[in-house]
Amino acid sequence: MPYFRVAVLAAACFAGTAAQAQLFGGDDQARQAILDLRQRFDAAVNAQNRLVDENTQMRRSMLDLQQQIETMRAELARSRGQDEQFARELSELQKRQGGSQQELDERMRKLEAAEVARAASAAAAAAAPSASDPSANANAAATDAAEKQEYDAALVVFRSGDFKASQTGFASFIKRYPRSQLAPSALFWLGNAQYATRNYKEAITNFRSLLTAVPNHARAPEALLSIANCQVELKDTRAARATLESLVKTYPQSEAAQAARDRIAKMK
Repeated sequence: MPYFRVAVLAAACFAGTAAQAQLFGGDDQARQAILDLRQRFDAAVNAQNRLVDENTQMRRSMLDLQQQIETMRAELARSRGQDEQFARELSELQKRQGGSQQELDERMRKLEAAEVARAASAAAAAAAPSASDPSANANAAATDAAEKQEYDAALVVFRSGDFKASQTGFASFIKRYPRSQLAPSALFWLGNAQYATRNYKEAITNFRSLLTAVPNHARAPEALLSIANCQVELKDTRAARATLESLVKTYPQSEAAQAARDRIAKMK
C-alpha cells in the first residue's frame, strides 16, 4: 500500500540521517535532519489522507448520482404508465361517444322519415283549394312553410353537434309556434339536446311535456326511454326502472319497449 511505502521510505531516511549524524558527530545537524524527515513524513501522510478523503467523497458523489438516476428512471416509468392509462381511457371514451352518436343518428334518421311524411301530408292539406276561403288556405300554407323552415334550421344545428345552440333554436320554435304540429317533435329534440349537455332535469321536463300534450305521438316511446336515461344519469335507478316498466306496458310493440326490456333484464 502507498502508506506502507511512505513509512518504509521515512524509516530509511531516518536511518540514513542518523548514520550521517554519527558520521559527522553533529548533534544539531542530526536533530535538524530528523525534523526535516518528520516534516516530509507528515506531509506525505497528509497528502495520503487527502487522497483518501477525496476518493471517499468521490464515491459518495457517484452513489448520490446513481440514486438520482434511479429516481428519474422510476418517475419516467410512472409517467409513461400514466400516459398509457390516459390514452386507454381516452380511447374508451371516444368509442363510447362514437357509439352514442351513431345510435342517436340512427334514431334521428328513422324519426325524421316519419316526420317528413307527416309534414308533407300537412302541407298538402294546407295547400288544397277551398271554395269557402282560398286566401286563408294560402296564408296557412305560408305559415306552415315558415314553421318547417325554422324547425329544420334548429335540427341542422342539433345534428352538427352544437347542442347548446340547438336548445335555443328549439325553445324559440316552441315559444313562437306552441300549436304547431312540429311542436311535440321540437320538445323531443330539445330534451335530447339538454340530455347531451347533461341538463337532465330540464330534459325530463320537456320529455314529459311531449307525453302530456300528445301521448300517442310517434316519439312518445322514445321520450319515455329518454326519461329513463336521464334518471339513470341522475343515479335514480328506482325511478328509471319504473319508467322502463311503464314504457313496456304503454307501448309494448315499439322498438323503445324492446330496448327497455333489455335494460330491465340487466338491472336484475
